[in-house]
Amino acid sequence: MILSMTGYGKAESQMENTKIVVELRGLNSKSLDLSTRMAPQLRNKELEIRTIINQRLERGKVDLSIQLESVRITAGETPASPVDVCVPGMAFTPINKEAFAYYYKELRSLQAELGMAEEGLTSAILRMPDVLRVQEEGSISEEQWAVVKETLMRAIDHFIAFRTQEGASLERMFTEKLDGIAALLAEVEPYEKSRVEKIRGRLFGNLEQLSEETRQKVDMNRLEQEMIYYLEKLDINEEKVRLRNHIQYFRETMQGNGSGVGKKLGFIAQEMGREINTLGSKSNQSEMQIIVVKMKDILEQIKEQVLNVL
Repeated sequence: MILSMTGYGKAESQMENTKIVVELRGLNSKSLDLSTRMAPQLRNKELEIRTIINQRLERGKVDLSIQLESVRITAGETPASPVDVCVPGMAFTPINKEAFAYYYKELRSLQAELGMAEEGLTSAILRMPDVLRVQEEGSISEEQWAVVKETLMRAIDHFIAFRTQEGASLERMFTEKLDGIAALLAEVEPYEKSRVEKIRGRLFGNLEQLSEETRQKVDMNRLEQEMIYYLEKLDINEEKVRLRNHIQYFRETMQGNGSGVGKKLGFIAQEMGREINTLGSKSNQSEMQIIVVKMKDILEQIKEQVLNVL
């Protein structure tokens, strides 16, 4: 079964007072193009994280986000709804009392002047600059890293499940389009015999328009040989056989696993395009050319979606 390069996966874990959130988004790309955004404590694990992503996702433009959110309830007076202050990758130190007192005095004065209610004053002050002093942590412990890694693996599992689901949709679409091209190819056959008869009739019709003297000079054996050579150049049996083979090979390749399937399908689609173009150049009949145009339209839709296959 084919896999799509479009995907999304998310996983969360709780570790003491830290919430771990891992999120993956993917689009199509010729190779693995990984963009990371993670908490500062994980910087020394970035190479290992990239190795895991490379081994499991193989190809695509992937955006990875790993956030460690420290959740603390506000101190001081207890509000009706506790305020959770989440700062990714940070550890809180005690409240800056001088800054808190300064903001409290200024805001109380402003409230009295404007006649505003005092509700939510503490929550507002805690959001002011320098009231909650923070400092970046160093690196996480091995026990904490084990939890982060497990969360990353779950997010990747969800991401791959999404890719599999999208791949199944692509496979159904490809099958439908291939059936459409095969059906159009079958429509070409009735025109082949009539096309040869029309070409032969047109040539002899042109010959009849010549003068009697000129017709007497025509070597009919040579004319028949040249006509046979000309009609052989317009024969499309080889192109039809090759196109049918490419369609069957495309179906078989869709059952492959792993990366590289999308590239192979792209090559097969190119070969299908060559055969369809040759059919068009040899058709020499408007009805057949209309069928060829329809084939090209379907093939372009296939080529566009092949770019999303892993």
